[in-house]
Amino acid sequence: MSASRTREPVLPALLRPDAPALPADEPAPPPRRVPPVPLFAAGLVALVGSVAGGVLVGSGDIGLAELGRVLGGHLGLHVDPLPRLLDSLVWDLRIPRVLMAAVVGAALAICGAVLQAVTRNALAEPYLLGISHGASTGAVVVVVLGVGGGALGVSGGALVGALGSFALLLALLGSRGLSSVRVLLTGIVVGLLFEAVTYLVLMASSDADTTRAITYWLLGSMAPSRWDTLVVTAVVAAVGLLVLWLYSTALDGLAFGTDTAAALGINVRATRIVLLVVTAVLTSVVVASVGAIAFVGLIVPHGVRFLLGPAHRTLLPFSALAGAVFLVWTDALARVAFAPREVPVGVFTALVGVPLFLLVLRRRGDL
Repeated sequence: MSASRTREPVLPALLRPDAPALPADEPAPPPRRVPPVPLFAAGLVALVGSVAGGVLVGSGDIGLAELGRVLGGHLGLHVDPLPRLLDSLVWDLRIPRVLMAAVVGAALAICGAVLQAVTRNALAEPYLLGISHGASTGAVVVVVLGVGGGALGVSGGALVGALGSFALLLALLGSRGLSSVRVLLTGIVVGLLFEAVTYLVLMASSDADTTRAITYWLLGSMAPSRWDTLVVTAVVAAVGLLVLWLYSTALDGLAFGTDTAAALGINVRATRIVLLVVTAVLTSVVVASVGAIAFVGLIVPHGVRFLLGPAHRTLLPFSALAGAVFLVWTDALARVAFAPREVPVGVFTALVGVPLFLLVLRRRGDL
């Protein structure tokens, strides 16, 4: 983006109260046609319906009546209880799994939207920048080598790994230009490095069964989801979304570059640190819970931005909704596509994400 282009049309537009912020080289979206409040309400209805549908999908024969009886029984209502095995299948396995898919999808979509604004790179998302790989390395080190303990130890290790990978990315990028291709290639290199360290730790310190189980988990799977991990992940995701949403105006400014953001009175350095730390925390908790899932942070923000515009006050909550719905149905597909065998959900998000990734590259002229 040229200097004259930045100074003349962008800055006056940015100073309007209703002006959205556009990531670098991002094509202008169509005008907004649907009021956001009714659309958000429709999104909530779609999310509730998706969660209910996700619970019903699977090898077991479960209908809406059975789901209602399970929910009623656990909420203390007077309903005829289901057999204990069927009740456990729904309440202890399927409901936490589907809710975890919704929470993880929302968190990853938010992280992608924030990273795209902070780095001014439409291709940024936790997996492509190596953050998810770093979190995976930290979690595997805790699990295999026994550093720390319990769920908090795994999440803490994932956070250290996520922050370490992002610090390495920034160090390799240095102060030179942050072109899209350069950021992307550096992120891929960092991700490959941490992935190699992960498998080195696995091969050197664990048996075949542990290696096989962790390798499956690293591809991204909702199967281990239980109520305790769901609660932790949901609380962190909710707090993270709130914090990031409060920085919506700063994200709009950062999307135009540091000079423009500083001219608007934004403390660029402090704001970037807060945004990157919150993003790393969200990514690390997600990876510690369900493994590394690619491309959700790329697919969803681009779709929402195209439909509603790039203003982050709208983009973040709608990305959370769309990411939740997207991952709930992707996980349902992963469960039934090759039943009774289950495919890691990260495989299907990659199958959907790679074509979109190539499309974005082509539209930007990098391919």
